Amino acid sequence: MAGSTGEDMATSTSSTVSAGGPGPRHHSLNYVELTVTDLAAAKAFYRGAFGWHFVDYGPEYSGILDGGEGSDEVGGLLLQPTARAVGGPFVLLYSDDLDATQQAIVAAGGDVVAGPYDFPGGRRLHFVDPSGNELGVWSGVESAG
Repeated sequence: MAGSTGEDMATSTSSTVSAGGPGPRHHSLNYVELTVTDLAAAKAFYRGAFGWHFVDYGPEYSGILDGGEGSDEVGGLLLQPTARAVGGPFVLLYSDDLDATQQAIVAAGGDVVAGPYDFPGGRRLHFVDPSGNELGVWSGVESAG
């Protein structure tokens, strides 16, 4: 995690292991951290658009749970005074129903900035969250409409 010490990082990543689960795989993607400028607004957006759940670690950080309470932590929301510069890795989420996901993103206060459009793997869109982070959502299933 950005700004974490090595000890904090080891503690954090080990917490993503389910009790009795296989644990993280060497060199695999393990945790995605998004910088946000309003933690409450970001949590409300991601909860409303995607049904995400969170665990709070104080006023400046919330872990993203992979499912409901008690599930693995797969990422976090880090409160910062300014948004991260545009660029860098592009995070893609998967949806079983891209059209319904697009509606949920807009209803939760996000802005769809590209698509949905076809690509070789199916369809996808790009959106911007309330803190200005651009992410994508893809689906291998064609829209009924």
